[in-house]
Order: sequence, then C-alpha cells, then structure tokens
Amino acid sequence: MELQLTKPICFFDLETTGINVAKDRIVEIAILKIFPNGNKESKTWLVNPEMSIPDEVVAVHGISNEKVANEPTFKELSKEIYQMIKDSDLGGFNSNRFDIPLLAEEMLRAEVDFDMKSMNSVDVQTIFHKMEKRTLGAAYKFYCGKELTDAHSAEADTKATYEVLLSQLDRYPELDNNIKKLAEFSAHKRFADFAGFIMYDEDDEEAFSFGKHKGKKVHDVLEKEPGYFGWMLNADFPLYTKKVLTQIKLSKLNTKLG
Repeated sequence: MELQLTKPICFFDLETTGINVAKDRIVEIAILKIFPNGNKESKTWLVNPEMSIPDEVVAVHGISNEKVANEPTFKELSKEIYQMIKDSDLGGFNSNRFDIPLLAEEMLRAEVDFDMKSMNSVDVQTIFHKMEKRTLGAAYKFYCGKELTDAHSAEADTKATYEVLLSQLDRYPELDNNIKKLAEFSAHKRFADFAGFIMYDEDDEEAFSFGKHKGKKVHDVLEKEPGYFGWMLNADFPLYTKKVLTQIKLSKLNTKLG
C-alpha cells in the first residue's frame, strides 16, 4: 500500500545531545520526503551542536564531539532544511513529543519563522502504541518482518519509520490512508504548542495545561494577571511555546482594537 497524499510528507529523525527540548541540540538529522506522485528524496546532515555531547549520549547514537567538530551548525543548515520541509506534512517516531518540538526550537534559534499551522504531523509511535504497544525495533520486526540492524542511526530509523507506517496501513484497514486523519489518530491531546504547555479546551480555545492556571483559558489569564505573560517569556519555556503565547496575546489585542 502507498500513502494517499495531497502534498508531500517528510519523515524525519533527530539524533541529539540529550532529551531537553529547550536546551539540547541536534547532532544529526535525516529527512525522507515522499511526494504525491510516489517520488522520494532523502538527505542526512551531521550538525555541530556548539555544545559538548555527553559520553552517555555518544554511547547511544555513536556520534562523538570529534565527528561533528568540523560540521556546519544548525543555523548554517537551517534554510536548506526548512526549504525541504516547508511545503510538507511531517512524520516521525515519537515526533510529536520530541523531534518536532526540538526541531522547532532549533529553527527559531536560527531565526527561521517555523510554524506548524499548515502542517499535519503523523506520529507513527503513537499509532504503534495504540495498536500494539511496542518500540521501534519491535515495530519494525512486527510489521515488516525485518531486524532493525542499525538502530539509533538517524537514516536507518527514518527509513524504518516510513516502512512501518506503510505496513500499519496494510495491517489495519480501519486506519484511514489520509495524512490529516493519521495525524489526528496519532495525536495525544491537541496542543497549540509542541511541548504541551498550551492545549485546546472543549471550546477549542487555548488553555494552560500546567501549574496554577491549569485548565484556564489563556486569554482570560493574561487579562486578569498580565504579569504571567512576562513571567513565561522570561522563564525556561521552549521558544515555540513563547511564540504561541505571544500570538494569542497579540490576537486578543487586535480583536479589542478592531
């Protein structure tokens, strides 16, 4: 079975310096772009993270500080990477919770105005966990009947993720071969940001999902407690969360002025 696409989808995987979305950096990124006509384009970049890669992380993906010392920084690669994905939906394995949030942080640090409003995101791990509850290596063996021999290589993981999704569509006829529907199925809760600090409530309005204002509408909180906006902008929240918060505040101001 092939994916039914109305626009391209980019499956991608990151290897990083760690798992902190706000602080860690990309050391490798692989993208496999699938076009509606079935054509494929793939590219992999090693990235100088401009910070030290901890030994315990090197032990996982095998990318050492020496290996990336002379590679371009993400900022130097950002426009090329963005050019490849900007017209596409996105797909990955645990991508909604990790890869997309971290990619967004890197893009915003590089002053690329990255925004997901026109993109669907299909998280193959979520589909897998909802259907079988396993890991990528087990998913690859279960769905594709093959061993993932080069796990934690961004390129191998990216190709395996794409093959797993195709096999999932073959195995589960109840899955709709439609990127928007797959994105909805693979989502956990609907969030306005990637990191999950701002969710959509039952009225489909932005609300805080954490802290003392959990469940309260963002615009209500910002109106009653203006200092909360400044606190979030100055605190250690991801850049994309701050961007979404600012957009909500500006939208409310524009509504009042209008």
